[in-house]
Amino acid sequence: MKIRVINPNTTATMTASIGAAARAAAAPGTLIEPVQPSFGAPSIEGHHDDVWAAAGVAEQVRAGEAAGVDAHVIACFGDPGLHAARELATGPVVGIAEAAFHVASLLATGFSVVTTLTRTCVIAEHLVLQYGFERRCRGIHGTDMAVLELDDPDSQAWARILRCAEQALAQDRSGAIVLGCAGMAGLCQSLQQRLGVPVIDGVAAAVKLAESLVSLGLSTSKRGDYAPPLAKSYTGLAAPYSPR
Repeated sequence: MKIRVINPNTTATMTASIGAAARAAAAPGTLIEPVQPSFGAPSIEGHHDDVWAAAGVAEQVRAGEAAGVDAHVIACFGDPGLHAARELATGPVVGIAEAAFHVASLLATGFSVVTTLTRTCVIAEHLVLQYGFERRCRGIHGTDMAVLELDDPDSQAWARILRCAEQALAQDRSGAIVLGCAGMAGLCQSLQQRLGVPVIDGVAAAVKLAESLVSLGLSTSKRGDYAPPLAKSYTGLAAPYSPR
């Protein structure tokens, strides 16, 4: 089984760390292919970044389809371009936010999200509503930590996330923590040990769900809005991505 894990930003060190987290979660025999777009932002921290990230995801799904991968994972908590990717792909496409919400809801009656910049909390709120988890998600909390600080050993990322998670558990009366950034994946196990509650990393959750769907012979329905894109000629910057 081959799963393409797409980091929608263009920071190679983060792509590598996401790839390592995905491989740690994958079953023996699953080949993890971590990739990033050829264009876009170095980190995804707002709606404008998200637009370019979605286009980058579409680029990488097209490439993955040409390479014959079995499934795709979108490794950004905003799940940029998820619906477009499902139109393009023949196999399953799993976003890490949607995957994490599903897994958390199986482990606790309520969960809290701990993410990076507070300004991005509204993006997570939109996803909670879109995916139907508003009765399970009890709070979304920003650490006001930039995404790229997660790659900086001097940023004290673990301690800052730990404090935010402790406050979230107490304030929200929740039973699990969802980490709201793919760059937090490497902190998951140590945070879980310290907090004493399930801590869900969306990268690992998405990889395991993608593996399960492929193993079950299941893929995205191609009836209705996830049918392949209609063939047409795009213009300008989008011309190379015209649906065939």
